[in-house]
Amino acid sequence: MPGYQIKQQYVPITGVADLFIRSLLDRQQFSDPLGAALRQGISSATWPLFGLLWPSGAQLAARMALRPVLAEERILELGCGLALPSLVGHRRGADITASDCHPLTQVFLQANLGLNQLLPIKYRHGHWSKPGSLKQDDGAPAIDMVRGRFDLIIGSDLLYDPDASVALAGFIGRHAKLCAEVWIVDPDRGNRAAFSRHMLAQGFDLREERLDRIAAVDTLAYKGRLLTYRRSLRQPGAALRPHRS
Repeated sequence: MPGYQIKQQYVPITGVADLFIRSLLDRQQFSDPLGAALRQGISSATWPLFGLLWPSGAQLAARMALRPVLAEERILELGCGLALPSLVGHRRGADITASDCHPLTQVFLQANLGLNQLLPIKYRHGHWSKPGSLKQDDGAPAIDMVRGRFDLIIGSDLLYDPDASVALAGFIGRHAKLCAEVWIVDPDRGNRAAFSRHMLAQGFDLREERLDRIAAVDTLAYKGRLLTYRRSLRQPGAALRPHRS
């Protein structure tokens, strides 16, 4: 898709080799001549957001660099954008699937795999507000959608839309195994409590961990938290027990 400018930079992640990442030059980029993004409900203002590196994504990538790679564990990243956490997990040998609804996400993902000499990664179309099948404009078969269930579902800065909490929690519930874990890195957005209530209905408990960091010579300040939801083989609706560390 023409009409946008890019940049490339090394992104350091503690515990893994630096990743060379292609991203959009800035958030002023927009090109949707065929209306592909518009059909997914992506406005011109939000169109470039998938292609930028975000602080919460870097926080999640750092967590993925520390997580042990477990045999037969399936991981799904929601709203992956440039998929930095997925690239970290993939580089370490995890069975991870990146997902997003933006038409250009897979293009950038493939480019960044090549820049880092990584093997292909699983990618699926995932839109929690529009979970139905997606047809190609030319009548080609439906794009591969997120299917099946996962042991770990991850995402960063997903709680920006107050109206999406029900859909997001429902999407997670449909794709999380009965015994599953969900990691959401959230920069203290106001929709956290509503989302957590909906996760309670899916049978998850909650643990919160502050991720605040002051600015240093080589790091930017960050303020936010890691929300860890866990579900075991008990009945949904048990009390949500928030823990903070």
